[in-house]
Amino acid sequence: MPTRPLPRRPSLQHLKYQVRDLLADRLAGIPATLQRIREFHPRFQRSSDAQIQAARFTFSDAYLAIAREYGFASWARLRAHVANPTDLDRPQHERIKDPVFRLAVNLVDDADTEGLTAYLSEHPALVRQRVSFEGGNYFSNPSLLEFIAENPIRQGRLGADVVDIAKAILDAGARTDQAALDSTLGLVCSGRIPRECAVQIPLIRLLCKYGANAGSAMGAATSHGEFEAAQELLRCGAPLDLTAAAAIGRADVVSQKLHSSSPDARHIALALASQHGRGEVVKLLLDAGEDPDRYNPVGFHAHSTPLHQAAWAAHFDVVRMLVERGARLDLKDSHHEGTAADWAEYGGQKQIAEYLRTRERSQPPG
Repeated sequence: MPTRPLPRRPSLQHLKYQVRDLLADRLAGIPATLQRIREFHPRFQRSSDAQIQAARFTFSDAYLAIAREYGFASWARLRAHVANPTDLDRPQHERIKDPVFRLAVNLVDDADTEGLTAYLSEHPALVRQRVSFEGGNYFSNPSLLEFIAENPIRQGRLGADVVDIAKAILDAGARTDQAALDSTLGLVCSGRIPRECAVQIPLIRLLCKYGANAGSAMGAATSHGEFEAAQELLRCGAPLDLTAAAAIGRADVVSQKLHSSSPDARHIALALASQHGRGEVVKLLLDAGEDPDRYNPVGFHAHSTPLHQAAWAAHFDVVRMLVERGARLDLKDSHHEGTAADWAEYGGQKQIAEYLRTRERSQPPG
């Protein structure tokens, strides 16, 4: 999940002020704050706004939520970083402390298939090992295999031989690590570097051949607009479920599956359809009772609402539909505290911004 970057010289006192503000804003029922708690506190990930407000929420809970919002597992780990800062701006491979694992990553980056194969033969446990990174987003506990995806971007390039590198790691034993297989597939499917370097599809095919679950990566592909990857996942056996159909605009499939799908699936479907401008799908979901004011689910731009995403992506027809169906214009995203109109302005979508500003003046606050 996306996290907030710490300033170069973080202040512990300032972070403590944020803890107090979180506590106060929760009691006040500020929607963006309730969404932050839902996104970053593990106990509340499936809680409604009313449940978050009514629950016992202590200083310890607030400390944990703030720490996780900055990419740290606990307040103690965040506090230790503030006391002894590390350079979080360096790419991950430069922050690996284990010299044995770091050399393996260097061999991956150098595309030295022969050297990597020999090295993994000498150190077979490496394919099951993981390294820990804090103060960042999603790449927090990767295996060696996950470094082949170049996601997050570390060098900005991948050669065709990355497929051979991946195969060497898989053949050395990584094929038995289902979590690593599925995570790597998700990174490949959601990253622009694999696509731009024309290795995304070959890597998808390789990973699925070795047992990666094609369906597990569909959300990663569709939420990042990687539709060629999504189509390849379908060819590799991923189901065309409600969420996938909503993302790629298959209104016929959405209509078939809508009422038999779970509430969570419908929530994701509205987020994806709004983000990608699938107006016919958005209409189906709103007609079925989906709430346009719910923040998007965790893993699908949870800091924002469907209206934020549609405004940012210049889907004017979807913006208009959401507004006409009652979407609140005063809701702010939980990272930057901007409304959908603010997002449209920042993204240069002048026509959408003007429309939303005009509607703001006529819509009473929620």
